[in-house]
Amino acid sequence: MKRTWLRLRQISQEFWFIPAVMTVLALLLAEAGISAEETYGVPDGLTFVYGGGETGSRSLLSAIAGSSIGVAGTVFSITIAALSYAAGSMGPRLLDNFTRDRGNQLTLGTFIATFAFTLYTLRAVTGSEDQPFVPHFNVTFALVLAMASVAMLVYYLAHVTGSINMTHVANLLRDDMRDSLMNATLKDDPDQDTAVAPPPDFWTNGEVLHAPRGGYLQLMDNDLLLERARAADVALLLHVRPGDYVFPNSVIAVGVPRLPDGVMDALTLGDRRTVGQDLEYSVRQLAEVAARALSPGVNDPVTAIDVIDRFGDALCSLQDRRWPDGVSYQDQVLRLVVPVTDFTGLTGSMFNMIRQYGKGSPSVMLRLLEVFRTTASCLNDTERRAVIRHHAELVREDALANIENSGDRTDIERRYQALLDTLANGQDAEVHEAARHAVRQAQGGRAN
Repeated sequence: MKRTWLRLRQISQEFWFIPAVMTVLALLLAEAGISAEETYGVPDGLTFVYGGGETGSRSLLSAIAGSSIGVAGTVFSITIAALSYAAGSMGPRLLDNFTRDRGNQLTLGTFIATFAFTLYTLRAVTGSEDQPFVPHFNVTFALVLAMASVAMLVYYLAHVTGSINMTHVANLLRDDMRDSLMNATLKDDPDQDTAVAPPPDFWTNGEVLHAPRGGYLQLMDNDLLLERARAADVALLLHVRPGDYVFPNSVIAVGVPRLPDGVMDALTLGDRRTVGQDLEYSVRQLAEVAARALSPGVNDPVTAIDVIDRFGDALCSLQDRRWPDGVSYQDQVLRLVVPVTDFTGLTGSMFNMIRQYGKGSPSVMLRLLEVFRTTASCLNDTERRAVIRHHAELVREDALANIENSGDRTDIERRYQALLDTLANGQDAEVHEAARHAVRQAQGGRAN
């Protein structure tokens, strides 16, 4: 059920979904308006209803239909060209954000619905001498749709102009990443025991499931897998997680003593990675923006620093969150073990690519160490703080090996030592540093 719901949610986010729904509603409304007028006519006293004849109705409806579809085609064609150019520096994910944006979908839906409504109404206009018919209600509503199309065009131009802004794109990707993080982690509960997976030998003689086809694992319904394992009275181990590329005939699951029926019913394979259960994909989208910004052809360290700040924001939000262990028991009987993303893998996806591409940029490396320091003050878990220190050591090593200026190297060492101080003393070190900074400013000194 969960997998079905997630799949329906993905479909509802497709670019064509909202325009298709609006078009169908427009056609139904057009038919309802024509039928109502054929049956009841136009009541007296409704002065706002269009009162023209057959020739005027045809001309008006033709003009609305032609202009609506023409403007939609022209505007969206130009927009796609502009987005394709901008994607060269922001990455292809910009196009994904454009197609998933509800405002863009509603704008396109308004134009197409207007075209469909007026075209369907136009076929009902007849000019025969015996029974001339003009759907006055529909012509009036077509005028309303035309005004709505003009309003949506103005909104769309302002909306798209803002959506190409790099900060806007980074914030959208940050929101996707934060939502994925909150869905992938659980509220920390000190009283809850951690489930322990059995040793590898437990699965040695189990029945193996091979992938019937290749593709990215987009969705995994853990509830359905757990239900199937319980019904078959078996233990099930998954070898893949959302975001992994599944190769044909590769091992994807092992069941002990046998496989339950319908394992593949809980797994959705596709041609591309999707936002949702695939946490690392949400992270990599932002990391790719930073990597492109640090390429020699773009050389935009400010954008990379913006991405680093958002990664620090995400890590600090995990202070009171814990990772699921991926092990499920029912009535003290092992039923399901699935691989999960951990803090080490998450931080690696965030910072490794930025460090590798930005190792020669002092501003980027300094900002990495500053964000690591702030993150270390936010996190209380010893293992997570150790991961932060590991990445800081990698940054320091690469920076000292690739930065020649002595002043920049000194700043790197100073930031690194400040990080070690924070790791040793926690947020007290942050407070003391802020106090020293204020004193230096009051004395007219320069804060580094």
